[in-house]
Amino acid sequence: MMTVNEVSRLTGLSVRTLQYYDRIGLLSPSGHTGAGYRLYDDTALEKLQQIMLFRELEFPLKDIKTIIGDPGFDRRKAIDQQIELLKLRREHLDALITLAVEIKGSGGKRTMSKNDFSAFNTTKLDEYAKRAKEQWGNTAEYNESERRDSLRTAEEKEQLAGRTMELFAQFGEMRGLDPADSRVQAQVKRLQDFFCQNFYNCTNDILLGLGKMYAAGGEFTENIDNAGGEGTAQFVNRAIEVYCR
Repeated sequence: MMTVNEVSRLTGLSVRTLQYYDRIGLLSPSGHTGAGYRLYDDTALEKLQQIMLFRELEFPLKDIKTIIGDPGFDRRKAIDQQIELLKLRREHLDALITLAVEIKGSGGKRTMSKNDFSAFNTTKLDEYAKRAKEQWGNTAEYNESERRDSLRTAEEKEQLAGRTMELFAQFGEMRGLDPADSRVQAQVKRLQDFFCQNFYNCTNDILLGLGKMYAAGGEFTENIDNAGGEGTAQFVNRAIEVYCR
C-alpha cells in the first residue's frame, strides 16, 4: 500500500488532485491510515494509470469516469495504447535532443533547412492520440456532445459558455433560499433542459454526477463561484441532489 504522498511523488500528480479524484468518485483510496490519510493498493494504482492515460488523450474527467466504470472496459487495450503513446513521445523528444546537440556543436553557424524544424512536428503523436480518443469516446452522451460542438463556430461556443455561466450567476442570486425552494428547483430544471438542448441527454444520474463535480473543488468550483459568488457551486450541488431525489 502506498500513501497519498507517495503516489503523488510517483505519478507527479498533486495530493490535491488525488483528493479531488476521490471526492468526485473517480478514484477512491483502498483504505486509510490510523490518522486518516489515504492509502492506495496495486489495483487503485492500475486504475490511476488508466485515468492518466485518458487525461493524456484530453478526455474530460466525467467521460473518464464513465469509460473506466464500464464493465466492458478493456484494460489491456488501454495499456497497449499507453505504451504506444509513450514510444511516440520518446521519438519526439529524441528528435528534439538530436537537433539541440547539433545546434550546440555548430556554434550557431549551421545553415538552416526545412529539416531543422521537423523535430517540432507532433503530427504522428497528435494523430495517434486522436485515433485512441475516437475509439474510447463511444458513450452516447460524449458522441452527441462532440457532434454538436463540431457544428458550432468559435463565436457560438463562446456565447454558449456565457449562457452557461449566466445560469450559475442566477443560482448565486438564490443562495439565501432553501435548496428545496420551488424557485431553486425550477432553476435546476432550467439547467438540465439547457444541457439537453445544447449538449446531450442530461439524465438525472448525469446531472447528479455533474453536481458532485461542481462542488468537489478545482476549476469547476472556481468558475461557478466566480459567476455566482462564493458558495454557489456547493449550493448548486445541494439543489441538484434535492431535484434528483
